[in-house]
Amino acid sequence: MIKQAHAISEELIEWRRDFHQHPETGFDVFRTAGIVADELEKMGYKVKRGVGKTGVVAEIGEGGKVVAIRADMDALPIFEQNETEYVSQNVGKMHACGHDSHTAMALGAAKILAKEKLNGRVRFLFQPCEETADEEGKSGAQRMFAEGAVDGVDYVIAQHVDPTSPVGTIAINEGASGGGVDSWFATIKGKGGHGAYPHTTVDPFVLLAHVIMGINNILSRHFDPFEPAVISIGTINGGFAENVIPDKVEITGTMRFLSMETEKKLREEITRVFESIKALGGDYELRFLFGGLPLINDKHVSEVIEKVGKDLLGQDKVHPMAKSLGAEDFPEFLKNAPGAMYTLGTKIEGREIYELHHPKFDLDERALPIGTAVLAETAMRFLKS
Repeated sequence: MIKQAHAISEELIEWRRDFHQHPETGFDVFRTAGIVADELEKMGYKVKRGVGKTGVVAEIGEGGKVVAIRADMDALPIFEQNETEYVSQNVGKMHACGHDSHTAMALGAAKILAKEKLNGRVRFLFQPCEETADEEGKSGAQRMFAEGAVDGVDYVIAQHVDPTSPVGTIAINEGASGGGVDSWFATIKGKGGHGAYPHTTVDPFVLLAHVIMGINNILSRHFDPFEPAVISIGTINGGFAENVIPDKVEITGTMRFLSMETEKKLREEITRVFESIKALGGDYELRFLFGGLPLINDKHVSEVIEKVGKDLLGQDKVHPMAKSLGAEDFPEFLKNAPGAMYTLGTKIEGREIYELHHPKFDLDERALPIGTAVLAETAMRFLKS
């Protein structure tokens, strides 16, 4: 697989640079999805377009088990600061999370697998809108899952680039490996008035101060220190003049978790904090928006990926994946079938490391055939098992 992947390196780079130059965000990945679908049809795949609004589902093979490979296609609303020959041509949009390479490597794996004698079927899931959600709060994975993209699938795998790890390495864990996410939105209600007469008001900023302190006490005083969770405040908006006490303040934030039990407890504790301001004469409105499930890598699938990595790259080239409460919507595809996501080393040696979502993010394209080979070989292993 490594040899076959290196044989198409130029094509992988060409795909990746084309996608990088023409980034599309959210569900508006029409050009990218069109190219992906056209390429897959040329390879002999049965292709469905417009799945989950703008996703692409492609399958090849007959009978037997079904292994799904997922790749996300969307970019971010970021002004790119790189000076490369393939810099973004769409001002204000950039592939700062490596989805251009995810798409290119999945296409490469599809090209290799199309020429193999398969003992079963391989299904590719090219997904829009991983970075955000639509007006109903649904991401691309949620939309594609709802439309049956993984119906009948036995295993699901995916990869994500890692700009901090060397080319030629992968990282994989079993079990909890990434955070679930919810967003919360609140309005703190007081009674407005003149800044010179605060005794006639119920100052929403004072209520806000109690809320901020209460939220920051939740994890330190109401959660087991060994229970991973995060609550962060993202925005605060209120007031319109320096001498006027407003009647309300708006506050929003995010919460991260590794179990749905923790999610439930976080919601309860945040609600309890807002309830406390009623004793001070205030009131509130609070709503939660479910963002995504935690990433729980299946033990067996993780072991297969680890074995593939060691066989293809070497025993010392596979490492534990750094656990994080950063969120991914890939776990949506794991509701019906076991699966796992691993990370692929893409560090550019001799250059300052720019993390995911940075306007100077880039990757070493020598990693493209490596990721392609691992995807293709892992699919083959599951079909042979």
